[in-house]
Amino acid sequence: MRELKLIVPAEFDGAEAQAFLKSRGFSRRALIRLKQTGGLTRGGALLRTVDEVHCGEELCVRLSDDAESAEPNPELNAPVIYEDEDVAVFDKPPYMPVHPSIRHRGDTLANLFAALYPGLPFRPINRLDRNTSGLCVCAKNQYAASALSGSLSKVYFAVTCGIPPGDTVDAPIGRAGDSIITRCVTPEGQRAVTHFERVGGSDSHALLKVTLETGRTHQIRVHMAYIGFPLCGDEMYGGDMSGIKRHALHCGEVSFTQPVTKEIIRLTSPLPADMSELIK
Repeated sequence: MRELKLIVPAEFDGAEAQAFLKSRGFSRRALIRLKQTGGLTRGGALLRTVDEVHCGEELCVRLSDDAESAEPNPELNAPVIYEDEDVAVFDKPPYMPVHPSIRHRGDTLANLFAALYPGLPFRPINRLDRNTSGLCVCAKNQYAASALSGSLSKVYFAVTCGIPPGDTVDAPIGRAGDSIITRCVTPEGQRAVTHFERVGGSDSHALLKVTLETGRTHQIRVHMAYIGFPLCGDEMYGGDMSGIKRHALHCGEVSFTQPVTKEIIRLTSPLPADMSELIK
């Protein structure tokens, strides 16, 4: 069980414990969980979240979690490129789903996480499609999940069919007809903004560095197809399948604030071989 020691600063002298904890990133749900489990103490004595705290006091927070874990599968392979008591970051290969489903019950990142961290619930902060490769940040407890969701920044790399002009697509995205999977640009959709710049490629393909203002399902794939330059290998949205058998999309950079130490963590993952081959 993760245990945090927090010192009350001067600006929270006389404040309720919950006000101080909220300032440290504890969500309403996490505070309710502390009440239910008696996980907040001061000097070894139980502390209610509505009790006053004072400058210099040390509060002890014990983070418990009753969320279920997936079935462990230690035979899977996705390198852990960063790890501490609150966070694990995987470099996920293509073709590995993040979550179990009817067709994928034991071959997902969740199954590997369960094998590496027995008893810990799987909490991915950025959820990559099965065929998208790259960095996947996972929280090891509910507090870390809440804190990370507000600090995580991502950079994607994509290879397109052709060389797209401009640097931004601002077009709303919604469901395509009755499909529960496919998306499209539609006036009835939610606003979606994608920024990109060309950082490499060939005469027929562009390697794009992509950042997102919004986080819509399939956003990069839909926007590139919408302007006429679908991702290579993206069969769903009209991409050429001859050079790669999955959509050419990779989460290559992430940065976040470590939930407890507040250190800025920046991580990178190199472009996978199948994407590199497209732009040689």
